[in-house]
Amino acid sequence: MNSTEIEITDLKDKVVNAIKSVYDPEIPVDVYELGLIYDLKIYPVNNVYILMTLTSPNCPSAEEIPSEIRTKVQMVEGVNEVEVELTFDPPYHQDMMSEAAQLELGFL
Repeated sequence: MNSTEIEITDLKDKVVNAIKSVYDPEIPVDVYELGLIYDLKIYPVNNVYILMTLTSPNCPSAEEIPSEIRTKVQMVEGVNEVEVELTFDPPYHQDMMSEAAQLELGFL
């Protein structure tokens, strides 16, 4: 791995940690462990792209969660611009949760 790859990996870890500080207000698990993040890319000059979903298209926090993710990721040192795209394809399902989230919520 060259130094640029290491820097991008380090930045990606910091972005994931920022995302993990965002919780769905109705579920005591962070959005990353819930499986709401479908894709995360770091582009040149440290622009961040996040493709995510919500537990339901009718989620009462549909505006707040993506906005909070954008704000927290933007605060990560080294991040330039942040784009958060919302999709419902594929639809969210509980199987997308991490094992830790499933344990926390009593699904395992």
